Amino acid sequence: MIQIRDEAADAAYALGWAAVKRMPEPLARRLFTALGERTWRARGGGVRQLEKNLARVVGRPADSPEVRELSRTAMRSYMRYWLESFRMPVIGRDRIRDGMRVTGDQQIYDAMAKGRGVVIALPHMGNYDHAGAWLGTQGYPITTVAERLKPESLYKRFLAYRESLGFEILPLTGGASAFGVMARRLREPKVVCLVADRDLSETGVEVEFFGRAARMPGGPAALAVQTGAALLPVTLWFEGDDWGARVHEEVPQPREGTRKEKTRAMTQAMADAFAEGIAAHPADWHMMQKIWVEDLS
Repeated sequence: MIQIRDEAADAAYALGWAAVKRMPEPLARRLFTALGERTWRARGGGVRQLEKNLARVVGRPADSPEVRELSRTAMRSYMRYWLESFRMPVIGRDRIRDGMRVTGDQQIYDAMAKGRGVVIALPHMGNYDHAGAWLGTQGYPITTVAERLKPESLYKRFLAYRESLGFEILPLTGGASAFGVMARRLREPKVVCLVADRDLSETGVEVEFFGRAARMPGGPAALAVQTGAALLPVTLWFEGDDWGARVHEEVPQPREGTRKEKTRAMTQAMADAFAEGIAAHPADWHMMQKIWVEDLS
């Protein structure tokens, strides 16, 4: 029975992927907007957690009209992410390159010119697949990590899709040490991109995030400490039909302390940059999972 469900899920994704790519874009947008509206109105567990998370960002009760309306906009933003992810192969390199409005990106080029690798750390904001593809158009293909999906055939579809965008994808589990491979890439030097506002290992670093304790992965900071790479937090949002991104100031490596202490301090600085970007564009933060310690307990 499990195998049948897995095969059905894979077939559904494959059919949806093919259909959405071939639809006229206005029709596809209406379809995904309606899907976001329906999901928001159903107010399932993911939407309720999204509202709890957004309430902490804006400092309002989770059941307030302001947060409820913000979550509605966030669901539309989230569905736009999926629409664009499905349609990325037909969007075209010129549109990906020309539609991106980026500030602070000179830091990436300067670090690479000096022979330093770059760790780009991002929250679940805007369209991070698009940001990775955009970086490839600038001549900097990225290495990243992906959670292994089930069934395996579905994971391979996602893998092939992202590789078609120029990404090198490392499995989070079930393969060679992703950390070791990324460290080698950074020393070459290359760019590593990691979505880093949700800890999947249950061994993450505790940080203060919007005034409360949360857990975030220490991997981006640990890679920077080990390799000397530049750690650059990046936040993303949608600007009309285009895309916005801000490359925040490089997170400095402390001069003193153990590797663990340096990693913790840099992860906190990364979280602070995320908080600044999320506060500016809360509707484009698509966090529907638990990240705050009080929710995880």
